[in-house]
Amino acid sequence: MILKSNRSGAITYQPTGYDAFCPNNLPPNPPVCIDDEMQDLLSLADRKLGRLDGITEILPNPELFVAMYVKKEAVLSSQIEGTQASLVDILNTTDESGLDKTKDSIMEVVRYVKAIYYGLDRLGSLPLSLRLIKEIHKELLTDVRGAAKNPGEFRKTQNWIGPTGCTLSTASFVPPPPSEMQKAMEALETFFYEEDHMPALIKIALIHAQFETIHPFLDGNGRMGRLLIIFWLCQKEILSQPLLYLSYYFKLHRGEYYEALNKVRFEGAWEDWIKFFLKGIAETSDEATDSAKAILALKKEYAEKLYEVDNGNSNYQRLLTLLFENPIVSKKQIAKLLNVSEPTASAICMDFCKVGILVDITPEKQRYKKYKFDKYLSILQKGTEI
Repeated sequence: MILKSNRSGAITYQPTGYDAFCPNNLPPNPPVCIDDEMQDLLSLADRKLGRLDGITEILPNPELFVAMYVKKEAVLSSQIEGTQASLVDILNTTDESGLDKTKDSIMEVVRYVKAIYYGLDRLGSLPLSLRLIKEIHKELLTDVRGAAKNPGEFRKTQNWIGPTGCTLSTASFVPPPPSEMQKAMEALETFFYEEDHMPALIKIALIHAQFETIHPFLDGNGRMGRLLIIFWLCQKEILSQPLLYLSYYFKLHRGEYYEALNKVRFEGAWEDWIKFFLKGIAETSDEATDSAKAILALKKEYAEKLYEVDNGNSNYQRLLTLLFENPIVSKKQIAKLLNVSEPTASAICMDFCKVGILVDITPEKQRYKKYKFDKYLSILQKGTEI
């Protein structure tokens, strides 16, 4: 590790014979320079994020859409860490006989979804804090890869970042040792609530980068750091629902993302990182807003088509709405969702196939047929493919 600036921290030699990076407390010194470019990016990100949040007011049954957006963020964030599971995998994990087809990679995404909802629920009674971060981390890693690495507890040993097989001496980055890590996390918690009049999006950009630099857990730091963004925006009431999947941007620009974080550490390039982050907020907000509009248009189109074939049967419109939360279904599941007989469900299912809403995705020789809400998934799964 070669340090070109001490603005973000210092490299310290450890008694056991390796160098570690110990970050300075936030805010940066000298302060962040908000030049014209950053101000324009901040205004753009604020405006586009506000437009995204506003769309929740016109979404029918917003909780159905939010559930799918949460799953998408979970898939994207987990994929950055190497998890091999797509959005369709997450939605199609059990067969009709009740046999569990889940893989470790799918369970990691499932845990991420649970961690999001757990954290959002806890924010109602506990502010974002080290205590809450630990609780969420425990939810994130329970019963999945990393479960043996003290979920919910800050590390007591040194960790490092680098290619598989690297050592402390060959790692591309070595976070602070445990004693310094604890101090840095306490200082970060203090920064959460400092009355500094700093724009919220710039502040969370600093918090995310600092958390990733401190790397306080033995595993799950990347996912936890991205969760912090969602929780911060919701706690600050910048978002009323967790509709932003910023991991999509980080996945698309993975190399630039890691390079920008390293430039903060070794060159003190906070401004470059913040600009990268704000561009991500704007781009992802636009993408999510466009997706929401496309979903609204799709619902309107299919609702009108169904009126031509449903003969006044309200179950058709009910199923259409329910498919936005359950886009992969079987006839048996349709019967359960609508509380109707299986022959009735089968007839409705066939009409949905004729209209083009549902598409048979059953492999040959598989006993139980499954159907997917094809056009809806094509909108939502963008970027989540393996």
